[in-house]
Amino acid sequence: MNTADDAFHDIEQKREELAAVIDRFCAQDGIHSTAIPSLSLVRKSHPTSPVHTLHEPSLCIVVQGKKVKMLAGESYVYGPSDYFVVSVDLPISGAVIEASPEEPYLCLRMEIDPQEVLDLIRTTDVPSKQAGATRRGLFVSKTSYPLLDAAVRLVRLLETSRDIPVLAPLFTREILYRILLENQGESLRQIAIAGSNSYRIADVIRKIKQDYAEPLRIEELAALAHMSPSSLHRHFKDVTAMSPLQYQKRVRLQEARRLLLSQAIDAAEVAYRVGYDSPSQFSREYARLFGRPPITDIKQLRRNLLAANT
Repeated sequence: MNTADDAFHDIEQKREELAAVIDRFCAQDGIHSTAIPSLSLVRKSHPTSPVHTLHEPSLCIVVQGKKVKMLAGESYVYGPSDYFVVSVDLPISGAVIEASPEEPYLCLRMEIDPQEVLDLIRTTDVPSKQAGATRRGLFVSKTSYPLLDAAVRLVRLLETSRDIPVLAPLFTREILYRILLENQGESLRQIAIAGSNSYRIADVIRKIKQDYAEPLRIEELAALAHMSPSSLHRHFKDVTAMSPLQYQKRVRLQEARRLLLSQAIDAAEVAYRVGYDSPSQFSREYARLFGRPPITDIKQLRRNLLAANT
């Protein structure tokens, strides 16, 4: 029987193997798409400033370096042999906090399709630990050997591209299965089960995302979720760590930042596009989230992008 030291050694060997494969396919810093549509690889040689995104459901396994993600004041730090799961669309900021040219931050990111999770639940005997409980829509956990092993086999398919159509779906399915078996897998499970509180909140999140520029109508969202307004607020905050209104504001402001960065458009026009009636209120809330007024922030972002590309 393996001792605890043997088990740790096996995990470290598998982690080093995965780091070597990721490093081989990431010659330069950045987020690299791959021949496997749901899989991307990440390399960063230096710590980064916080990046605000609307994070879609996905799995991130870190094999080198360390990163922190922030959700409405909550921080989630993960490093080598940790994995991070987001089960619903969440407005998150993230920054690499440990990386160097000698030991860059290395990570794989696999998109998660809730329908695949549901199909897996239906065809396997994955036990539910707390059925019906509303869970936060993200978590960090330690990476087990079986999960690492499946991840290595998935990434190694990039070396034999002809195998990808047949084997990639099997390995991604195994990875999801391993997560569901873990202690915090219930968070992912509840998002996929129709009728659960988490599933209904996921419907509300999709609605807010789709109509983010429209006025928020809590009664309509509560009806969509088959909840009272007070229950909607409670369960929404359980999943997202914020209220529906706060969520909508984050989505609006992040979309505004994207528009300002990608188009020649002034802040007042962007404010109206994303649903604000008052440009001054937009500027105040923008500065509160991103630390600088819109024009100053965009100028700094463009300088940072220029410096990173030279």
